[in-house]
Amino acid sequence: MAKIGFGIDVGGSGIKGARVDLETGEFIGDRIKILTPKPATPQAVAETCAQILHEADWSGPVGITLPSVIKDQTALSAANIDPSWIGVNVADLFHQHLADHDVSVLNDADAAGLAEVHFGDPAASNGAVILLTFGTGIGSALLVDGTLFPNTELGHLIIDGAEAEDFASSRAKDRDEIGYKQWAGRVDKVLKEFERLFNPKLFIAGGGISRKSHKWIPHLTCETPVVAAQLRNRAGIVGAALAVEKHLTP
Repeated sequence: MAKIGFGIDVGGSGIKGARVDLETGEFIGDRIKILTPKPATPQAVAETCAQILHEADWSGPVGITLPSVIKDQTALSAANIDPSWIGVNVADLFHQHLADHDVSVLNDADAAGLAEVHFGDPAASNGAVILLTFGTGIGSALLVDGTLFPNTELGHLIIDGAEAEDFASSRAKDRDEIGYKQWAGRVDKVLKEFERLFNPKLFIAGGGISRKSHKWIPHLTCETPVVAAQLRNRAGIVGAALAVEKHLTP
């Protein structure tokens, strides 16, 4: 019998959940997606997570990702969800709404990093590795020999007077209407600064734009190898399911 978990990935536009084969990283059955409530308050999001579990008929432990810094199970930031999340004890919140489930809550990019370590490029579990998710912002996961250092938020580092994600996220590419080659130059600037600060062995590029990695990764000139994330849009859900299976609670 396969070892099965359940993960929920809370995003700014959709909340998605699925059963996960914890031995292969593949979904079991269909992914369930419900539009993120507006406003995405803690109570509204928790109720939506409960709805997903009800639709899935899932009664076991559940991992949940949030676009937030999660420290001691308290949300310290809120990206693309309601600001009222800041200061909320997420363990208490989800216990109130998902009382029959053991729950682990973690940052969405950290969850993607865990998923890539277990089911992506084998090099992801060797030495210092930085996963970056390029989307509305730039999420990050810092891993050392496969162990997560949580809540790094490297996309907020100031580079040339601006936050990295302000000019090098995929949203910035769309906003400024630039091509992949020009955008890769911006990403290159970010990666070279991360090289200077952290000296990683590998960068893993995730987020939706990783599907077009052949259009921009070849234009990068940083010395550290850069590979496209392999799990793509499965990463958050898979990482969440892994987190609760391993009892990870940043």
